[in-house]
Amino acid sequence: MPNLKDIRRRIASVRSTQKITRAMKMVAGARLRRAQQNIEQLRPYARRTMEVLSAIAGRTEQADHPLLARREPPAKVLLVVLTSDRGLCGGFNSNINRTAEKEAKARASANCEVVLDVIGRKGRDYLRRRPVQIRRVLTGVFEKLDYAKAAEIGRSIVREYTAGGFDAVFLIYNEFKSVMTQRVVVEQLLPIRPEETAGDRQAGEFIFEPNKQALLERLPQMYVELEVYRALLESVASEFGARMTAMDNATQNAEDMISTLTLQANRARQAGITKELLEVMAGAAGLMK
Repeated sequence: MPNLKDIRRRIASVRSTQKITRAMKMVAGARLRRAQQNIEQLRPYARRTMEVLSAIAGRTEQADHPLLARREPPAKVLLVVLTSDRGLCGGFNSNINRTAEKEAKARASANCEVVLDVIGRKGRDYLRRRPVQIRRVLTGVFEKLDYAKAAEIGRSIVREYTAGGFDAVFLIYNEFKSVMTQRVVVEQLLPIRPEETAGDRQAGEFIFEPNKQALLERLPQMYVELEVYRALLESVASEFGARMTAMDNATQNAEDMISTLTLQANRARQAGITKELLEVMAGAAGLMK
């Protein structure tokens, strides 16, 4: 059994770690509230943009729009993997990385060339050690994230896609459900697949301003930029939720460890007292002889 001094030193170390994890939990919780508010405000806008795009795509002759036309079967696919720049967030990054690796292997086995764009240091560190082709790595994107950063990423993807660099583009990210739940999503970004609803089929003609072709030229590009921005916000909220949960678990584990170590310290102290009493009694018995 370790001596009392070592146990007390370890208790002090665990208490220091507990203070750090508790502080990180509080910071993650504060930032999570802002991130959750941002994504909840953007989701209806993104959904409505897709509805408008679907309505226009269903009523236009521009079926061969480069962002809408399908290239089957896809010979070259781009996977855009969204991870975080920092760790200490449970299985947030490992789930994304394993999904990206699995998706790349599955498509490669189907005779499809797979290229990856990795956003985040954790994805870079994991995937660069795997047999995958990484085209570009972006770090620091989540620091002061705004629409301009997302739009630039979206525009670069569109430029490569329209130039024939890829036949399909997929986003791989964590979708925020709740503080305790984040779901890994593999979402097709390009070509855009307009949604068809019962309301679209039953609706009559629309008056488009300035015209359908002008709207069709702008809306797909806008939709790609908006989807990239939404995925980034989903990833931010998921990261803070995962970190808050991980730090809460770490804080509780530290509390349990302190309780266990305190019990060991008490036992060691009692053993020391008992040993000293036995020595005193043995000495007294020796003097009485």
